[in-house]
Amino acid sequence: MSAVEESGQSAEYVDFWNEILVPKFIAFKHILVDGLTHHSEAIFPSLPVKEGDRVLDVGCGFGDTAIKLAERVGPSGSVVGLDCCTAFLDYGREDAARRGATNVSFMEGDALLEQFEPEYDFVFSRFGTMFFANPVAGLRNMRCALKPGGIMTHIVWRAPDVNPWLSMAKDVVLGFLPPPGEDARTCGPGPFSMADQPMVSKMMEIAGYEDIAFERVDAPVLIGRTVEDAINFQLALGPAGEVFREAGEEAEAKRGEIEAALADAIDAQKKETDGIVMESSSWVISGRNPN
Repeated sequence: MSAVEESGQSAEYVDFWNEILVPKFIAFKHILVDGLTHHSEAIFPSLPVKEGDRVLDVGCGFGDTAIKLAERVGPSGSVVGLDCCTAFLDYGREDAARRGATNVSFMEGDALLEQFEPEYDFVFSRFGTMFFANPVAGLRNMRCALKPGGIMTHIVWRAPDVNPWLSMAKDVVLGFLPPPGEDARTCGPGPFSMADQPMVSKMMEIAGYEDIAFERVDAPVLIGRTVEDAINFQLALGPAGEVFREAGEEAEAKRGEIEAALADAIDAQKKETDGIVMESSSWVISGRNPN
C-alpha cells in the first residue's frame, strides 16, 4: 500500500469513527469504559512504568487509561493521550481537570500517520491497534515514538470463540439478516484482527520490536445494566451492530424479533449487582524498541 493509499484509507476509517461510532460510544460509555476495565486493571500493576517516565497512550478514547498512567508517572513524568476522535478527548480533558491531573495532555491525531519523535519511555494502547488501517505501519510508528530500549504494550481481543460477549450477539443477528457486503463502511480491520498470536508476532517483528511477549487475560465484562441496555449496546456497536446497521430497512423491519431473540440469549447470562456480565479474553502484547 502506498503512502497516499494508506492516508486515504486511514482517513476513511477516522471519518467513520467520528461520524457514526463516536455518538454510540458516548451513549454506551458506561460499558466501554467501566465494562472493559478488568483487562487493563489486570496488567496495570505490572506495566514497566515508573516515576518520571514520559508515556504515550495511543487510541486513548475517553482518557481513563491516560489518567491512570499519569498517576503512575507522578508529577515529574508526563502522559500524552492520542486519539482521532475529538469528542473522546474532550471527555479526557474534563476528567483530568476534575481530578487535578496536570501531567496529562490530550492530542487529536492518527497514530498511523503522526510523525513521532523518539521521546517516550513507554507507549500503551488498550483495544486500539486492532483498528489500524495498516497494522504493521501503525506498530512501527508507535515504535518510532519510543526511546532506545523503550517498551510498547497493547491489549487486543483474542478469538471470537473466547469472546462470546461480542460473538454471541452476531450469531443471533445473522439468523435474521445477511452478513455485511464488501462495500460496507467500517471502523477498520475489526476487534478480532489481532487475535492470531503467530501472525501478530510476525507483525511486531516486521515493525522492528524485540523481546515480544504475549500474556493472556481472561476477565468478565459488563455488557449492560439491564437486558434492554445490553440489547441496545449489541445492536449499536461491535460485530452484531455492524450486521444490523448495514442491513438498513430490513433490520428495522425485523427489529422486534431480533430483539426478542437477543433478549433470550442475554437473559441467560450471569447477573451481578451492577448488571449483566459475560466472559471475555484478551492478549496483552509487549515489545521493546532496540534502536
